[in-house]
Parts: sequence; structure tokens; C-alpha cells
Amino acid sequence: MAMQLLSIRKNLPVSGIDKIDALPVDGFVWIDASASEPSEQWRELARRLTGVWIFDAHMQDAANEAHPSYFDNTTDYELIIFRGLGAHEEVRGDVKTAAQGEGRPQSGPINTQPHRIKTAPVTFFLFHRLLVTIRPDVAPSVATVRARLVASAARTPHSPEDLAHRILNAMVDRYLDLRQPLTDRLDRWQRNLLDPRRPFNDWHALLEQRIEIRKLEHLCEEQRDAIQEWRDHRFEDLSDGMSVRVNDLLEHIARVLNHAQRLEQTAESAVQLHFSATAHRTNEIMRMLTIITAIFMPLTLITGVFGMNFKTMPWLESQWGFWVTVGAMGLVAIVLLLFFRHKRYTDSTGRVPR
Repeated sequence: MAMQLLSIRKNLPVSGIDKIDALPVDGFVWIDASASEPSEQWRELARRLTGVWIFDAHMQDAANEAHPSYFDNTTDYELIIFRGLGAHEEVRGDVKTAAQGEGRPQSGPINTQPHRIKTAPVTFFLFHRLLVTIRPDVAPSVATVRARLVASAARTPHSPEDLAHRILNAMVDRYLDLRQPLTDRLDRWQRNLLDPRRPFNDWHALLEQRIEIRKLEHLCEEQRDAIQEWRDHRFEDLSDGMSVRVNDLLEHIARVLNHAQRLEQTAESAVQLHFSATAHRTNEIMRMLTIITAIFMPLTLITGVFGMNFKTMPWLESQWGFWVTVGAMGLVAIVLLLFFRHKRYTDSTGRVPR
């Protein structure tokens, strides 16, 4: 999408403009440009409107797609880099898929495709009466805020800081939307881990999901640090209302961070519970095999004795010898079984898988 200019003035509808020579006295201008466009175009426009030349190092930061969330400032402007979710964020499995804001169902086993968290940076240059945003070609959060302003569906922002806060808040809200899909994904994984009817073998996918959750934690920590530095830098200049909204934004970031940490702990607990359940089932099997072995050991001894090749042995010539021996063996087995039951050796604390 090509660079867009919006004139935002008090008590007037927000409108797009094609050309501007000076900043309005009773409002400000929003320059919304794509990172794929020539940067000198919006850089020169910002210089003509404010008389400020953006540093080359900041221009390189704005063009860096891998740049983390970050805050910096000069005497003339402030720089905020904030990583938001990519436009083609997908949730696979039996949850849902959201590509550019539109949902379409996906099918497939839940334990084969980890949920990938793709992010892209949006750069904010805040001047006295000018806001410049450098975004990916498709940025749903920025597009949503711009569309609401043009349609007069939202209150007109009174400053570049107010508008930047709205965009940042929309970006964080997209992270909040990740909570339910990730929670559903981990819940399904826990059930798969603890299902005794089928072995869980997709450890690589589970590890990849834990890496993605840890990536989300790092993203939130970087976002929190950037917004805190911006708030602290503007501590004396921010109004009470704006301070409350910035603190609310930090609280939203903290909610995403806390949820990511809980998810990681849940995944770790599920893995530990899986190994505990596996060890328990193994112990149950070994206990039953031990009981069976203990019952048959004296029977094996009896058959071994009567299997000796001596010329003369008791009951060899007796017509009741076989039945007496079998009866004695059955009696020994019953006595041992009753003894084990009396000692509660046969009590099972869990169902042994078939």
C-alpha cells in the first residue's frame, strides 16, 4: 500500500490528503508509509514539515525487519519500534485460522503443527505535530485504526502520542487474541500426553511449541521495556489521562507475558506428568509380573522335583499321584494368592494398559 497522509484536526473529520506543505496549527498529520517504499520519500516530507532530519542510524533501524522492540529519543523526535503479529498469523488444528483478519477452518492433527508466532516491526517517529509510522505492507492493526478514524467510528486523537497509543494498543490486543488458541493447543497436548491408549511420539513438535512460547515471552519483555522507557521519558509531559492509558497498555503486555509464562509452566508440568504416568504404568506392570512370578516359582519347584530322573520316587506308581500333585500345586497357588491379597500387594492404584 502506498504512503498515506491523514490530516487530524480538532472538531473536524479525519481526512486523507494528497499533498501538504505545512503542519496544521490546530492539529497534526499522520504519515503512514510501508517499509517496502523508498524511505527518502517520507523522510524528506517529514523534514519539510518539521525541519528535522531523521538520523541515518534510525533510518536503518526502521528498515531492519529483525529489529526488536525498542525506544530511543533525540531533542527533536522520539523513536518507538514495536513488534506486532504478522498479517498471516495462522492457528492450525481444530481451532481456527486468521489470515489478514478473516477466519477459515483448518483440519489436521493437533500434535503435528506447532503454532508459529510470526512478528513484524512497526516503527513510530513522534514529532511535535507529526506522527510517522513505518509498517509492513500488510499491517492489520494500523489499517484498523486508520479505517476507524476515516469512518469517524472513533474519537479523534488529540496528539501524535494519543494516536501512537491507539495503534500500539491494537497491536497488543492481537497478542491477547492468541491466548485462547494457545491454551486450546496446550490442553490438547496434555490430553495426548496422558492418553494411555496411544503413545505420544511427537516430541519435536512439542519442543517447537515451547520454543515459540518462549519467543513470545521475550517479545513481551522487549515490548514492556520499550513502552516503559517511553513512559519514563515523557513522565513530566504526559497528561493524567494519557499516563493512565499508557499504564493500561503496559498492563495488557503484562497479561500476555504472564499467560505465556503460565503456558510454558503448563507444558513443562504436562511433560513431567507424562513421565510420571509412564513410570506408574511401568511399575504396575512390573508389580503384576512379580506377583505372577512369585506364585509360579513354588509350582516350578514342584514340577522340577518330580521331573528328576531317579529310578525310585514317591507316587510314581500311584494312580492318584498326578492328581495329588496337581491339587497340591493348586493349593499352594491359592494360599500364596490369598497371602498377597492379605498384604494388599495386588491392590491396583491405576489401570494397567492392555
